[in-house]
Amino acid sequence: MEEEKIQQFASDFFRVEEEIGSVIIGQKELVRNVLTAMVAGGNVLLEGMPGLGKTQLVKAVGDAVDLHFSRIQFTPDLMPADVTGTTVMNREENGNMSFVFRKGPIFANLVLADEINRATPKTQSALLEAMQEHTVTGGSQTYRLEEPFFVLATQNPLETEGTYPLPEAQMDRFLFKLDVTFPNKEELMKIVLSTTDGKVHRASKVMDGKRLLQMREIAQQVPIAEPVAEYLMDLILKTHPENPEAPEVVRQYVRYGASPRGAQAVLQAARIFALLAGRYHVAYEDIKQAAKPALRHRIFLNFEGMTEGKTPDEIIEALY
Repeated sequence: MEEEKIQQFASDFFRVEEEIGSVIIGQKELVRNVLTAMVAGGNVLLEGMPGLGKTQLVKAVGDAVDLHFSRIQFTPDLMPADVTGTTVMNREENGNMSFVFRKGPIFANLVLADEINRATPKTQSALLEAMQEHTVTGGSQTYRLEEPFFVLATQNPLETEGTYPLPEAQMDRFLFKLDVTFPNKEELMKIVLSTTDGKVHRASKVMDGKRLLQMREIAQQVPIAEPVAEYLMDLILKTHPENPEAPEVVRQYVRYGASPRGAQAVLQAARIFALLAGRYHVAYEDIKQAAKPALRHRIFLNFEGMTEGKTPDEIIEALY
């Protein structure tokens, strides 16, 4: 691929990143990872305390890329039909009655699933088909969602009462799991002053969904050398405690390792990180950069690991 396309890819990405950064103070790594997942065509799970700007970030992304935005506030009484839509009886002009599928809020380009772990497993499962297949089944008919389509879900890591942990199958549908950290003193000052000045701060459109899909096609063409691909496969296999090559920390603290979908997620993200670095091939550092956000929710600790306070990030660091 020509040098010009690589430069244009990085230039467009950085323009969107900069525009979002004009609204979201700090959190530069978070913004980059969210955009990387979107270019890769994946969904993102944002985990952090309330008030850290998770919802504001998703809105800023929708504004900067000019995507149809939809928000679903998950609650224990939310039903699957409230997400996907439902079939209703409609009276036609001639007086006849017919059944019509009324589309739910899932029919958007960018869907914010706010506090996703507050909904029951039955309602959470309504997202599975949309997240993986980009389709919604209503009655006997299947509807294809308009591309690009992303689900950005948020959850509070501390609250446990009235919440339903996401099942492993649904966690695996998220390309990235990202931790939203608390701002430092300087960032906190800017956030407080900019949000209490009475002005409305919104990101401007710098790209559209069509260009986003073009960037995805470019990223999919980035080659990976066989030694780098083998390094990635070894990384995934070493997350499994039954593997004789797994490090001691994995055998001691891990219950289940990453799935093949985890390897796909790392490679998809690594290709984009390579282009942002001005390279048209995946390097070892791209794999390492993508490993934590792509694998931290795909490695499940055993009881000993949880009681000793181990984290998936610590496990991943031991794999390099």
